[in-house]
Amino acid sequence: MTEYSLKQLAEITKGELSGEEFLTFSSLSIDSRKINTSLSTLFIAIKGERHDGHLYINEMVEKGIRCFLISDKTAIPESAKECGFVVVKSTTRAFHELARFHRNSFTLPVLAITGSNGKTIVKEWISAGLGIKHKVTRSPKSYNSQVGVPLSLWLLDNESEFGVFEAGISKPGEMEALNELIRPDYGIITNIGEAHQENFSSHNEKLLEKIKLFKGCKKIFYCSDHTLIHEELVKQFNAEQLVSWSTSSIDASLHIISLKTIDKSTEVELKSKYGSIKLKVPFTDKAGIENAIQTFNFLIYQGYSESDLKQVISNIHPVAMRLEQLSGINNCILINDSYNSDINSLQIALDYMNQQKGRPGTIILSDIEQSGKSSTELYEQIALSVQRAGIKKFIGIGPGLMSQKENFGFLNSAFYLSGAALIESGMLGTLKNENILIKGARSFRFENIVHHLAEKNHTTVLEINLNNLLHNLNYFRSLLKSPTRIMVMVKALAYGSGGNEIATLLQHEKVDYMGVAFTDEGVQLRQEGINIPIMVMSPGKEDFERIIDNDLEPEIYSFNILKNFIETAKRLQVSEYPIHLKIDTGMHRLGFLPREIPTVIDLVKSSGTIKLQAVFSHLAASDAAKHDEFTKHQIKTFNLAYKQISSALGYNPIRHILNSAGIERYPEAHFEMVRLGIGLHGISALNADVKPVSTLKTHISQIKQIDSGETVGYNRRGLANQDIKIAIIPVGYADGLDRKFGNGNGEVIIAGQTAPFIGDICMDMSMINITDIVCSEGDEVILFGEENPITKLAEKINTIPYEILTNVSSRVKRVFYKD
Repeated sequence: MTEYSLKQLAEITKGELSGEEFLTFSSLSIDSRKINTSLSTLFIAIKGERHDGHLYINEMVEKGIRCFLISDKTAIPESAKECGFVVVKSTTRAFHELARFHRNSFTLPVLAITGSNGKTIVKEWISAGLGIKHKVTRSPKSYNSQVGVPLSLWLLDNESEFGVFEAGISKPGEMEALNELIRPDYGIITNIGEAHQENFSSHNEKLLEKIKLFKGCKKIFYCSDHTLIHEELVKQFNAEQLVSWSTSSIDASLHIISLKTIDKSTEVELKSKYGSIKLKVPFTDKAGIENAIQTFNFLIYQGYSESDLKQVISNIHPVAMRLEQLSGINNCILINDSYNSDINSLQIALDYMNQQKGRPGTIILSDIEQSGKSSTELYEQIALSVQRAGIKKFIGIGPGLMSQKENFGFLNSAFYLSGAALIESGMLGTLKNENILIKGARSFRFENIVHHLAEKNHTTVLEINLNNLLHNLNYFRSLLKSPTRIMVMVKALAYGSGGNEIATLLQHEKVDYMGVAFTDEGVQLRQEGINIPIMVMSPGKEDFERIIDNDLEPEIYSFNILKNFIETAKRLQVSEYPIHLKIDTGMHRLGFLPREIPTVIDLVKSSGTIKLQAVFSHLAASDAAKHDEFTKHQIKTFNLAYKQISSALGYNPIRHILNSAGIERYPEAHFEMVRLGIGLHGISALNADVKPVSTLKTHISQIKQIDSGETVGYNRRGLANQDIKIAIIPVGYADGLDRKFGNGNGEVIIAGQTAPFIGDICMDMSMINITDIVCSEGDEVILFGEENPITKLAEKINTIPYEILTNVSSRVKRVFYKD
C-alpha cells in the first residue's frame, strides 16, 4: 500500500497542519466503528446531515489513531499530544482531492460502470474475467457513492494492472465529481430504471446525469436495445467511441443471434467482427443473461477469445453480493461470504464480524488466489488484519496457507489442504457458541462447509435485507432534529425479523434506546452483548429483580406495578433507578389516567429509590387522518400531564409519545425521543421512500396436473373448473401463513408472475395454481417481499402488516444479508 505523510496530505488538500507533520498513513477510515488498524490509519471526520465524525475524535485517539483529517479545529482533544491533524474547510472535498491525487499517480487502464441495476454484478464478472490475465483492483462490494468511490480508488497500488470501479448517483450534480475522481478510459452503462428516481424529474434527466461519467472515455459499452440510452449516447458521443450489443440490430458491435433455454442454463449465440461464438451461461433469468452479455461485450473488445470466455463463464455465477448471517449448530452464528476471497473483501467481512458481539470470533479462510503478492507478503498482511480484528480461532484451507502457518502462531489455529479434509476431521462439530466467518475462493467449494455448520431447517426462509433496514432507519432519523433521540422497538423478535441480530446491528448504528415487550427479551439482549438502554414494556412484578440485575428500564403503568417495583428497589438497596411512566391519554390500554397523576407524584417523591427517566404515552390512531383531532387531543393531554409531573418533581424526564406513523405525521410532537417500530421494516404512513426489509420465500416441492372436476386439499374446497397445473410448496399455517389466504384469497410470486392459492392452507404445505406459468420443481417462490408487499397481503385478509410479519414462525430460518 502507498504511504503518505500528513505533510503531503496538507499540501494535496491545501489544509492547515497541526501537530506531528511527519506521521504517515497507508489506510483510510471514515467510520469510527470499523477501525481495526491504528498508527497506519488516517481517520477522516466526515460531517453529514445526521452524523459528525468530529464527535468521535477523542475515541479514535484512545484507540491509537494518530492521523486525522478534520474541518473543525476546536474538535482536537487535549489528549491528542502525539497526533497530527490536517484542518480543511470540507473533509468530504479534501477526501476527494486525496483520492484524485492517488488515482493520478497510476497510468493503468480503468473501467467505470454505472446504471440503475446490475452494476455490482457486471463489475464482479468483468473483474473475474480480467483477473485471468491482469492484477485487477476493483470496488469492494457496491462501493459506488461519493464516499465509496474514493475509498475504492485508494486500493490502487503499484501492482495494479487494471482498475474496475462502480459509480452510482442518487441526485443531480454528483456524477461529474465521480468522473473527475475515476478518470475512466472505458465506460459501461447497464440500464436505466427506477432506482433513485425520486430525485429526478424523468428517466432522461437521470440518464443525462449518469453518462457524465463517460467524459474522456475512449470507448463506451452498452445495449442499444435500450432506446433511451442508445439515442442519448449517439447524440453526445462519436460513433467510434460506442461499442454496442443488441438482440435485434445486426449493426451492433456484438449481435445476439439467439438465446436458448436448456434446463437451468441459457445458450447464447453471438456474432462480432471476430466471428460467431456459442456460450452457455448457468442461469435463465433476463437480468442474469443481460449482465453476462455486458461482460462478454467488454471482454471481446479486450481481445478475449471463445476459449477465454468459456474460462470466464466457469468462474461466474449469480454473485453473492452480500454477507449472509445464518444460525449455526451449537449456538453458533455463521457469516457466510463463501464465494468471495480477496484481501479487500476480507477486511470488509472482518469489519462486519466485529459488529457481532457476545461470542468469540472464528474465521475459516481459503487460500487467496491471484493476489499479485508473494505468499509471504500476502499471508503476513492477512495475519496482521486477523490479529487486529481480535479473532480467537483461525482455520486455514489450502496449500498456500499451510505453507505460511507460522504467521498465525499467535492464534488457536488449524490448517487443512481442502475443505473436504476439514469436514472429515470432525473439527466443525467442536465449534460452539462462536461467531464464524466463512470466506473462501469459489474453487474451494466452501458451500459444503456452510452446509455442515448451518442449522438444518426446511427450505422456507425469511431473508432480512440489512441494507434496506439501515436505509429505513436513516430515513426516519432524517425527520428528526438533532436533540431528539430514537428508541427502536425490537419486541416480538424485531417484528419477526430476529431480535438479537437486528439489535446487534442497531447498537452498531448507535441508536439511543431499544424497546422490548417482556423481560426475557431484554435479558437475552443483554446476554448477546447489547449494552445500550432497554425499556421493558410489559414487566411483571416477578421480573423486577432480573430487570434491576440486567440494568433494564421498566414501563410502570399501574399503582400495583409501581408499589411493587419501589419495594423491590428498596430491598435491593438501589437509588434513583430509571423507570418509564406510562400515561393513558385516550387509548385506554395500559397507563395512569390524568386524574391519578397527583398520587403517582407522591409515590415517586417519597420512594427514595426511583427516578422518572421518561414519561410517555401511546397514540391510538396516528396513521389515520380521520382521527387527527383525537390524536392532537392525546398530544395536548400528554403535554398537560408532563408539565404537572415535571413541575412537581423539579426535573424534566424524557418525553416520548410518537410511533412510526407519528414520527412522519406529527413533527411538533417529536419531543426528546420517538419510538420507531414497523417503519424500520418498510411501512410508511406517507408512502415515503422506505424499502421492504423481509422476504419470505420457499421452493416448489412438486408439480402435478389436475383434471377438470377434481379437487385439491382438505375438505375438497379447491375445485378445478378446468384442467389445471398446481405446485405444492413446503409452507403452511405452522410457518405463519394465515389460513385466510387459502382458496384464491392470496397469491405468491413465481418468475415474476402471480400464482393464487388453491384449496385450504395446510399445516406444513400449501398448493398454488401455476397453470399459465413456466416453472420447474425447485424454483423459487416469493410469499411476500418487494414483489408481493405485506401491505397488499394484509389488505386481502383485513389485517395489518404487523400481524403478517410477526406470524412468521421461529422454525422458519432467518437469513440476514448486507451488501
